[in-house]
Amino acid sequence: MDKALKMSLLDLVKFPEDLRKLAAFDLPQLAAELRQETVDAVSVTGGHLGAGLGVVELTVALHWVFDTPRDRLVWDVGHQTYPHKIITGRRDRIRTLRQPGGLSGFTKCTESEYDPFGAAHSSTSISAGLGMAVARDLAGKDNNIVCVIGDGAMSAGMAYEALNNAGARDERLVVILNDNDMSIAPPTGAMSAYLARITSSGTYFYLRDIAKQLARQLPKSWERRAARIEEYTRHLWQGGAWFEELGFYYVGPIDGHNLDQLLPVLKNVRDAKQGPILVHVVTKKGKGYAPAEASDDKYHGVAKFNVVTGAQVKSKPNAPTYTKVFGQSLIAEARKNDKIVAITAAMPDGTGVDLFAKEFPERAFDVGIAEQHAVTFAAGLATEGLKPFAAIYSTFLQRAYDQVVHDVAIQRLPVRFAIDRAGFVGADGPTHAGSFDIAFLGCLPGFTLMAAADEAELKHMVATAAAIDDGPCAVRYPRGEGQGVEMPEEGVPLSIGKGRILREGSTVALISLGARLYECLKAANQLAGFGFSTTVADARFAKPLDEDLVRRLAQNHEILVTVEEGAIGGFGSHVLRFLSESALLDRGLKVRTMVFPDIFIDQDKPERMYEQASLSAPGIVTTVLGALGRETPLSEASRA
Repeated sequence: MDKALKMSLLDLVKFPEDLRKLAAFDLPQLAAELRQETVDAVSVTGGHLGAGLGVVELTVALHWVFDTPRDRLVWDVGHQTYPHKIITGRRDRIRTLRQPGGLSGFTKCTESEYDPFGAAHSSTSISAGLGMAVARDLAGKDNNIVCVIGDGAMSAGMAYEALNNAGARDERLVVILNDNDMSIAPPTGAMSAYLARITSSGTYFYLRDIAKQLARQLPKSWERRAARIEEYTRHLWQGGAWFEELGFYYVGPIDGHNLDQLLPVLKNVRDAKQGPILVHVVTKKGKGYAPAEASDDKYHGVAKFNVVTGAQVKSKPNAPTYTKVFGQSLIAEARKNDKIVAITAAMPDGTGVDLFAKEFPERAFDVGIAEQHAVTFAAGLATEGLKPFAAIYSTFLQRAYDQVVHDVAIQRLPVRFAIDRAGFVGADGPTHAGSFDIAFLGCLPGFTLMAAADEAELKHMVATAAAIDDGPCAVRYPRGEGQGVEMPEEGVPLSIGKGRILREGSTVALISLGARLYECLKAANQLAGFGFSTTVADARFAKPLDEDLVRRLAQNHEILVTVEEGAIGGFGSHVLRFLSESALLDRGLKVRTMVFPDIFIDQDKPERMYEQASLSAPGIVTTVLGALGRETPLSEASRA
């Protein structure tokens, strides 16, 4: 008997159908084991920890109550889904999380049928879930659609747009609001749990519908008065009036770690014929693992760590990170100019704005997960003479492109974009890669677009951005450590639209935009071994293009190769257009543009991702030799 009690329940659960065979009283033990497995796995791989620990009981309850994957479980963002992955057939691979060839750190449709929608950016779940619900009804099916969205993701406009649309329709849709920070309405003990059970019951839904139908027979003023009395009487005890106004049936708040509360409420919601329904669940990030509970910000995303102590294993940096250099450079400029302000969209640590905020708390603004608002907010600041720096990851800036075009570029407002995580980012994979910003910003009239080759250049480019007052500009830079170059005492504004030559040659010209410059220098050394004299230039600016530099390189070399950390349509395309219009191609110049391949490259170490994209030194050498009709190092090695 004692041996049976010690048996691991998690070992019995390969898929949710196994979970549903367990009795309700077994679920707390399963949740405890699932939490420990999550901690152990992330300690090996690194990744997002706090959010997943906060939804362990909720994950167990959802899969026990609902018939997944027939019932669609749509997670928002996806970094909270590690426990979900463990009990949906992926436990044997959970220690490959975010590793080359391993599991994604987010939900991914091609990875499992239990991931009906891929999510790595926030606030998409309700929109996707509503689409699934409408498709279900059109097909005459009766499965459930359940969306789990965190309160942080509710700060994005897209979530409100979806709530508004869903509330105006009549599809059955369940939205779980995972409240782990904002605490919209804190639970009030036994009374709160009782009200949640009662207001999620079929009897309550039936009586509410009867009351609404009766109210509609009354004069309009009486109908509105009756509805208000019903709402405010109920919301005296609990929150949710706002969601009710949008057309949702509101249930909660309930303790998201108490299965005795979760299970009956979720059953009632599952069996209800009304919709849409919003269930307000209060959880704690990092629940059950003391270091994560004590510091939920530092344990949101972690490196490998010691499970016992919680100490993260971080290698000693060889150079400051680009993010830190940006933060420090912005502080230096702000000390000289009190009009400089900084904006971040819920990523103060990730963008270096946290450093700025410590020195200038009144001049730093975190607007939440709301990139669209961040950009137009910055535009408003610029209209009044301030110098706003909007520090936003490249992948997240995509979400605000209309605002960049309409509210900034067309009005020629001097908003300065600090674009972190340009290029490949490693373990977060293609959803977080900064692949497209050169192309989508470089096509905008009047935009100044810079790319830093190293941390010293970044410092100068921050100073350059601070000096630009006649239109929008952006500086892009990669994730991780710099090159270890000597740092200048202060940033000095660069000449707009002017590049630099670092190495002179006569046959091959390599012109780099961004941090591939040092791979170009390596390639030049290797090409010298093949007898080719090589010039290496740093464009610095994608726009305006340094036409004098490009013309000189085109006229004095046999082959010109552009190298950039971005998709097709970027810097190389601008160079080709100039060469074509200037008739510089007529003399037989060979031109190659090296960009990201036309695929999404899965997670790996950044250096491996660049190798796969042929944007490391060997790939550059191979491109040059191929264009010159020479055998590549690979073909020579193969023949040998």
